[in-house]
Amino acid sequence: MLNFLPAVAENQPENKHRMNPELSSFAARLRGMISHPDTIGDEQFNSLALELFALQFQNNVAFRIICEVRKLTPQVVEHWTQIPAVTTSVFKELELTSLAADERTAVFHSSGTTEQKPSRHFHCAESLALYETGLWEWFQQNCGVRSAECELVCLTPPPEQAPHSSLVHMFETIRKKFAASKDVFNGRISDDGVWTLDFDAVLAALNPQSAIANPKLILGTAFSFVHLLDFLAEKDLRLQLPENTRVMETGGYKNRSRSMPKAELHALIEKFLGVPRESIICEYGMSELSSQGYAGSAGAFHFPPWARARIISPETGREVADGETGFIRIFDLTNVFSVAAVQTEDLGIRRGDGFELLGRAQLAEPRGCSLMTA
Repeated sequence: MLNFLPAVAENQPENKHRMNPELSSFAARLRGMISHPDTIGDEQFNSLALELFALQFQNNVAFRIICEVRKLTPQVVEHWTQIPAVTTSVFKELELTSLAADERTAVFHSSGTTEQKPSRHFHCAESLALYETGLWEWFQQNCGVRSAECELVCLTPPPEQAPHSSLVHMFETIRKKFAASKDVFNGRISDDGVWTLDFDAVLAALNPQSAIANPKLILGTAFSFVHLLDFLAEKDLRLQLPENTRVMETGGYKNRSRSMPKAELHALIEKFLGVPRESIICEYGMSELSSQGYAGSAGAFHFPPWARARIISPETGREVADGETGFIRIFDLTNVFSVAAVQTEDLGIRRGDGFELLGRAQLAEPRGCSLMTA
């Protein structure tokens, strides 16, 4: 049942216990494993997933009610694929967390139009530390850059303007790892909450006239890239960025710009920024998850070994065959203090153990990092 929402949104019981030491211990163990991701094979993943399910069932009030109504409890679930998944829409109605109110140090909101009620993913210091460990490990493996060899350029607002954006937190984590200054953020939030670009700042950061030809790593939403590319086209500017420059785009148009197929966007990036398509990386993530998937310009998305992606038929609730379409469901072990199994509203085509992203289901609310407000 993909869109299940129990009648517990009102007067939901509060988590009155303190942070569970078993959850904290699980998070610490997983952080150690992430440093050696090849050790997380199918058997160990299943064992960890079942252990985490039992802990979340015990400590997450709202999730336990969902599981009990579905009659899927730790006593009957034998494999991680049987663990109940919660749709992203439920994060808007329920506090899907094992953290008491005074234990929460951060909350990430889903992006969407300002009229929509956002999802809420609560974090504590331990969950953020785990999030950042996994983020950096998988980012390094997929982006193929070293901080000492390139300059960071972010097409988003800085974290103080977007404190509830998981994407901006991700970029800020990367900035710190790069030991870069805070002026790498070249976006701003307007008075009406829309993300905008400071084009002068972007051009200065890319600095094609510089005598020091350092490669760049440009991070941004597809929405932000469209605005930058439209600006360059209007000014008749074609940049030729240094060799080994890479681009990471995270998707996200959602009524804030003209949208276009990925291949067309990447062709324009190559045309106006001089970055070849093989140097463009796509990222897939959301506020309800703590891990990210990556794909090459023409490839399928893959999540790290501590997460699994499945493509689920909306008709049967079962995983589809290779090449077939369904909803993207992610089981993310790093979601220790919330819910590990998350049912997205995005459609994908199964490509082996990865997927090709098609976009939002027709009845889903628009969302995407480019709509995030502070």
